[in-house]
Amino acid sequence: MEITDTSIARTIRERRTIRDFNGEPMSRETVNELLNDAVWAPFHSSKEPWRFILFTGEGRKVFADAVINAYTKDESAEWIDWAIKTYLHLSQAHLLVVIKADPRQKYFEDAFLAAGALIQNLQLLAWERKVGVVWKTSDYILLPKFLNAVGVKPGERVVGALHLGYFNDDKIPRPKKRAPVSELLTECQEYKN
Repeated sequence: MEITDTSIARTIRERRTIRDFNGEPMSRETVNELLNDAVWAPFHSSKEPWRFILFTGEGRKVFADAVINAYTKDESAEWIDWAIKTYLHLSQAHLLVVIKADPRQKYFEDAFLAAGALIQNLQLLAWERKVGVVWKTSDYILLPKFLNAVGVKPGERVVGALHLGYFNDDKIPRPKKRAPVSELLTECQEYKN
């Protein structure tokens, strides 16, 4: 049976990770609007398990400095110019999605997965507005030096550093190939007692 190509299915298939932003400024209000819809992701706890830290305008320098200062000497020599270009000039906003680092594995995993669903919601909503998103889980999101510099509190964990910016249609990358579901699906069709 062929599934109808609805707008949500089309958005899911067409969305790409964009790294080549056009430099158009992004307002806090735009990110707030995206988040106000993205927070409708499912979660299992009695209250939403996430919070956000946003860097826009000159605040992007706080984020860039935190990343650069978390680099090792070798990483700094290799990546500092790229970081300045990417985090200060190309990306128009940086958003950290943060959850509590609950020592109880089930509760931590529930919160982590819910935050992942929220991030996917945000990516799809952003795509519809020609806002590209890069979802990073780089090593620096685990480093105390970075976490302290960006305002992550003790007992919290960053699920992702999202870099946002407007994009032009001619800069959309080609899709990566996906395996057919028939190769990935195991189905149980009968019950044996």
